[in-house]
Amino acid sequence: MGFTVEDMRIVAAEKYKMELVAGRNGWANSISWLLMVEDTTITDSFVGKELVVTTGLGFKTEDKLIELIKILNDHHCAGLVINTGPYINKIPIDVMKIADKYDLPLLTVPWEVSMAEMIKDLTVRIFLQSQTDEQLSSAFIKAIEHPAARDEYREELSASFDVDGRFQVAAFTTETLDSMDTMDRKRVGYRLQIYLENISHNAHFLYYDGLFLLIFNAVDDGPRDEIIDGFLVRVKNRMADRDVFVGLGSAVTDVENLEISYKRARYAAKYAMRYKEPIRRFDDLGLEKILYSVSDRQIPKEMGEDLLKPIIEYDEKHDSDLVKTLNLYLKNNGSIGKVSEEMFIHKNTILYRMGKIKELLSCDLEDGDERLKYYLATLIYINK
Repeated sequence: MGFTVEDMRIVAAEKYKMELVAGRNGWANSISWLLMVEDTTITDSFVGKELVVTTGLGFKTEDKLIELIKILNDHHCAGLVINTGPYINKIPIDVMKIADKYDLPLLTVPWEVSMAEMIKDLTVRIFLQSQTDEQLSSAFIKAIEHPAARDEYREELSASFDVDGRFQVAAFTTETLDSMDTMDRKRVGYRLQIYLENISHNAHFLYYDGLFLLIFNAVDDGPRDEIIDGFLVRVKNRMADRDVFVGLGSAVTDVENLEISYKRARYAAKYAMRYKEPIRRFDDLGLEKILYSVSDRQIPKEMGEDLLKPIIEYDEKHDSDLVKTLNLYLKNNGSIGKVSEEMFIHKNTILYRMGKIKELLSCDLEDGDERLKYYLATLIYINK
């Protein structure tokens, strides 16, 4: 998870007399770089994960310090270090309270410490850790793409992870992720990392093949769920302009089986986005597991497109949504009300569509086997 606030505190506690005075819940925030800030002008260019250092020259009053912390929170920064001395001798209680509210780590370093020396030292450590992270990401990608080539990734990962232990992949996506340029994607990735609080070094975050991945190692179900559930709450509160969807793959033993968890997490994330669910666990998918496991792609085509051909052609011709309507109708056991709620369409429209579907398919969808057949067909077609 990169060079974190906790890593920095351990290094700097004795060497630079650094103390964490507030925002302790953000101890696992990853730091991208350090910046000396004496006014808020530069903050407009922040992309996330910055750690701000200040002497307090431009933030001498309590109100200005609180304003700074709010700005840093809005820009998804990693934390704030105040060089206490002539400008800010003591951190006001209300400033610490606002840092606690935002889980933004607030640290102090005494005036006699050289800020230039400290920033240089910590910047080098961040750079070295970022190189290590890139190497770990590369090794994990090799494990996913070439699991049989153990020599290409196992030794690299064994220095930081229990390669014989339990692994589980969580995949994160948004509806616009594929179309983002590199800078926008990095900005979103930085934000997601900041929201994944309480992640220690038994997890790794990376971007791969159109998804952000969090790879857990030796993390039990309880702590894993706390991390993901807390993440979803923070995303909803702090990034209201963007929906983020999570897919959780199955837990596997040994890094050689990471590919299994990754592919299942990917499938679950796409499912979550399709049905607008914040999180979908692959292990809870039920019938979807059967579709995921089919290797002969001709079978899904025959069961999906061929069976649904009349309503697929109708959708293409009229720009309608009969396939999705049928899928939700069968998923919700024929409840017109639930379909109406999920599609944000009036019940009468759903009733009309279902009448058209039954007419085009020449069936009444009353028989259990018939319902199952068409439900599978819609799942196959939607997931093609």
